[in-house]
Amino acid sequence: MRPLLTAGFLSLLTLSLGCGGSGSTPTTNNSPASSSSTTTPPANSGSTTTTPPSTGTGTGNTTNPPNTGSNPGNKKVIGYFVSWGVYGRDYHVKNIVTSGSADKLTHINFAFANIGSDYKVTVGDPYADLDKYYSAADSVDGVSDTWNTGVLRGSFHQLKKLKAIYPEIKLLISVGGWTWSDKFSQMAMTQAGRATFIQSCIDIYIKGQFSSTLSSPGLFDGIDIDWEYPGAAGNTNNYSPEDTGNFTKLLSELRTALDTQGAIDGKQYLLTIAAPGGEAKFEQIEIGNIHPYLDFINLMTYDFHGAWGSTTNFHSALKGTTDDPTWSAKFWADNAIEAWLAGGVPPEKLVLGVPFYGRGWTGVSPGPNGDGLFQAGSGAAPGTYEAGMEDYKVLKDLIPTYNSYFHSEAEAFWIYDSGTGIFWSFDDTASMTNKMNYIKANDLGGAMFWELSGDDAQGSLIEAIDTTLNN
Repeated sequence: MRPLLTAGFLSLLTLSLGCGGSGSTPTTNNSPASSSSTTTPPANSGSTTTTPPSTGTGTGNTTNPPNTGSNPGNKKVIGYFVSWGVYGRDYHVKNIVTSGSADKLTHINFAFANIGSDYKVTVGDPYADLDKYYSAADSVDGVSDTWNTGVLRGSFHQLKKLKAIYPEIKLLISVGGWTWSDKFSQMAMTQAGRATFIQSCIDIYIKGQFSSTLSSPGLFDGIDIDWEYPGAAGNTNNYSPEDTGNFTKLLSELRTALDTQGAIDGKQYLLTIAAPGGEAKFEQIEIGNIHPYLDFINLMTYDFHGAWGSTTNFHSALKGTTDDPTWSAKFWADNAIEAWLAGGVPPEKLVLGVPFYGRGWTGVSPGPNGDGLFQAGSGAAPGTYEAGMEDYKVLKDLIPTYNSYFHSEAEAFWIYDSGTGIFWSFDDTASMTNKMNYIKANDLGGAMFWELSGDDAQGSLIEAIDTTLNN
């Protein structure tokens, strides 16, 4: 589904444009696009248990907290805010506050900015981002918008208010994503194309020239490049072997431009990327060459598997397990972390990506262990916005009526109902806590999650993240 950028599509724009992950080839637009061949793995050395290694549940804060800024710890907690969430999902910037998430976040990545045919970045949804009216009741600070022309409204204005209350939160604009990465390869192929793109990033998102009649400088603190994927297929086949070197050039030149503008503004602007977790994708990136230009790297260590594949599996396993039929593809987070570290990235620059949603199958037989794992499914499980995908806030309510499992080798959680044949792979608060302990044990930079509207109204998942990382 392609995004429609007018107010008339409110009931349609419910699917994600995608900060896609790193697994096998998908059939939907918020899915990964990495495909790897597989071989028969060694005999099963894994095990399953219903008891996870740790626990972590949160209730969150449902009132406006004091003006104290974001979390006091030294680990990053980075959440994506999706532009289209204000429609069918009914998730707005104020929900970041009422869920208790605001005082736990260090960074918000706003998804997404698009790239035009002239290689200039554009505002992804001018209505939702710049013009949507917020009443006093729906506004972050309890003050309504005005209808004056040339005045900032929409999510951008609400984020400006949020930052006034939480000045330690850094806001980045994410460019591209799964659906809007089709122009990166052509743009980056020439110095002129890169220069056009970079100058538009500076003009629109750093200087705040959102239109010829609307200026609001100082809102964004940096640029997050979400190119899916340099040198490999993503939502389209618009890629080239030259992308590998051109990606490095793009980041180098963008870093220089941000530093130059930062010297003028007396500010240090951030440059980050959303990076693939699958080997077939990150092998096309000059890991050792790009990291000096980046403040940190958000690894998309999710979407390793989903209903685009016929066999149930973990969409965001922390470790590998030899009973996995796709074992040789190394679709697990620890493999990606080890590879990026081996490429020369300092651990404090690596941020582990975690999902606030699950991947599911239907028509799944119990299999020899009765748990539905690594069994054939007949298709995608029903989802609220997209078949085969569901938010944590919905999946958590299924836990009492499903059988719950935790794979002790893969360190991954899932639920299964043999009566309906439905299987869901996702992180609950306990498996999320386990991942945060992994981050601490490996001295990584923190956690990134996709995305804020997937959590429940109490912010239970971000509570599990913050409680473990920064307390």
